[in-house]
Amino acid sequence: MTRTARCAAALTSAALLLTAAACADGTTPAADSGGAVDQSAPVTITIGDRPTPDKPNDIAAFDRNVKKFMTENPNITVKSTETKWDAQTFQAQVAGGSLPTVMNISFTEPANMIPNKQLPDITDELKLVDLTKDLNPQTLKIVQDDAGRIYGVPIDVFSVGLAYNRALFTQAGLDPDKPPANWDEVRQYAKQITEKTGKAGYAQLTKDNTGGWMLTTMTYSLGGTVQSQDGKKSTFNDAPTKKALQLLKDMRWTDNAMGSNFLYNQEEIRQDFAAGKIGMVLQAPDAYDMAVKNFGMKPADYGHGALPQDGGPHGTLTGGSLKMINPKASKNEIVAALKWIKSQDFDKYTNEQLAVQNAKETIADKGFVGRPGITPLSQATYDQYNKWREPYSNVPVKQFQGYIDSTTSLKLLPEPSNKGQEVYALLDPVVQQVLTKKDADIDKLLTDAASKIDARLAR
Repeated sequence: MTRTARCAAALTSAALLLTAAACADGTTPAADSGGAVDQSAPVTITIGDRPTPDKPNDIAAFDRNVKKFMTENPNITVKSTETKWDAQTFQAQVAGGSLPTVMNISFTEPANMIPNKQLPDITDELKLVDLTKDLNPQTLKIVQDDAGRIYGVPIDVFSVGLAYNRALFTQAGLDPDKPPANWDEVRQYAKQITEKTGKAGYAQLTKDNTGGWMLTTMTYSLGGTVQSQDGKKSTFNDAPTKKALQLLKDMRWTDNAMGSNFLYNQEEIRQDFAAGKIGMVLQAPDAYDMAVKNFGMKPADYGHGALPQDGGPHGTLTGGSLKMINPKASKNEIVAALKWIKSQDFDKYTNEQLAVQNAKETIADKGFVGRPGITPLSQATYDQYNKWREPYSNVPVKQFQGYIDSTTSLKLLPEPSNKGQEVYALLDPVVQQVLTKKDADIDKLLTDAASKIDARLAR
């Protein structure tokens, strides 16, 4: 973890939410609630998540969208920055006041940010720009307080399944149209892939909070939980999580079916998966985009099944991203930011011409149309959108059939509601030690982690 002289950045990522008050006055100031909105007044906003220089096609598409938006909204000037949500640094950025006007963040953040007044109340402004009517009420709960006030805009929802390499399945004598349905089969398939191909049959995310994230996912699939319903106590020091870790330990040390790299973050594991070095890995379907577009995986080699279950079905982890607005933003800036969000993330769902145009532009930018997933919108809106775009689909949808079936058969289980990223960060070392130390004591690792996490949850 990088440290700086500034107090906020000197805190570990797992403790930032709890101790940022020592750096400032407890919270980042909220937006001024006074004053009227003037939608014709000149206003400048800064947009995060600008593509990095290594993605010229994405930059060109981004810049076209900015230019088009400013032409349609001549009083709004849009600037951009590459600032992206990162679990390790995000709360330091919040405490330091260095965030853009609007950016993507994880679903795990609002539960703590809302009571800490680190997000502005945008309920009235959402109605002003007509952005609430097509949102899924269940998803909207993630960004609401007890009174139903809204503090962010969900734009993307995912659920976890099993990405697998169809070519390696074939080489190993496995049916690429029949991914494993349970964890016993995952172990069996992983061992067979390694024996027949010499590749890692299965690999696990382990760092940058992803180890705890995927351990939580496995725990859910085994019928367990990670946190009590009220978010005040950990619940993972029991049979399901222990069984998940024992399974990983057996695949690693007994079967030797997990290759030689045990320190993976999201991008790294997708790169090795795309390169044909990994047979199976837990992922959301958007892994297809990066694996094929960024890392050159053949579309025919990609498969995506349901999250394997044990003694279930129990369900799968769901999460996603939302647009947050800087708590220091004025009302005019909030409205301008919401107009940007609406134009970029929602108008295409409700306008056939825009939906078709977006599909064509996506293909021109070497992107993908028709990849399966779930949505923060009403299902009727999403189905209509997909119907408009169906003629332009360029994704092998049948290779996602196992995952598609799971979207109706598996319950969607939310991420930990209280300090989710801290929980994940403190579980990372548990997974890492199980995979790197043959004599790792699972019971002791979980007991120690539970003690640390419970101390955080109780604050």
